[in-house]
Amino acid sequence: MSITRRTLLAGTAALPLAASAQTAAGVGRQTMNDAHTVKTLITELIEKYPDGVAPIVSLGDPVLRQVAEPFDGQVDDDVLTDFIALMRRTMKAAPGVGLAAPQIGVPVRIAVLEDPAAVSPDVAEARHRYPLEFFTAINPDYRPDGRKRRGFYEGCLSMPGYTGVVNRPYAVHATYTDATGHRHHKHFTGWQARIVQHETDHLRGTVYVDKLEPRSLSTTQNYLSTWNDPIPTRAAQTLRFHLDRA
Repeated sequence: MSITRRTLLAGTAALPLAASAQTAAGVGRQTMNDAHTVKTLITELIEKYPDGVAPIVSLGDPVLRQVAEPFDGQVDDDVLTDFIALMRRTMKAAPGVGLAAPQIGVPVRIAVLEDPAAVSPDVAEARHRYPLEFFTAINPDYRPDGRKRRGFYEGCLSMPGYTGVVNRPYAVHATYTDATGHRHHKHFTGWQARIVQHETDHLRGTVYVDKLEPRSLSTTQNYLSTWNDPIPTRAAQTLRFHLDRA
């Protein structure tokens, strides 16, 4: 089934488009022109990494701070399939449980998500972290479902070596289009809802450090040696930051 412009834009959040756009990672800010369209960036990445993984851009690259352009058929279905495969390879190799297109330098509203949830039973229960099957989210959006919130440590592939607590809605209603053009309305809870929020935020130009509790910020090494509890209650008490448990 071909992904048409009408199908993809149906239900997309009304977000302002950035006045300027960026090229691939490391090139810097410049106006989007015929030589640097989303189509060109996607095609170049596929050609350069046909069976490999793409480099992940780091925090500070302007592409991570612009509102990504809605996908409305800038590339045909075969190219889109190859691009999604590249994103999935890159995510798994990192390794991560989600990857947004801006993280490989393409300012378009596409993300891939997958979580094997390879954690101990006590951690899975405490964090409500259960396996999330792979899916592609094109032009996704979400809204909180209820007032229940939870705070846990998060990390980001675009900011390796650090982690911090983000208090997020426990449950969300999400909408997105898959790679075949079908629109989905789904309810996510627990850690799955956290992944959906994290990756959709990327497409809005927001990264997790914008939402974290500042006093919780830690190097990954210190987190693993000191604060790696199923629930970060001890860290919140010791470091004196707010932790949502409601």
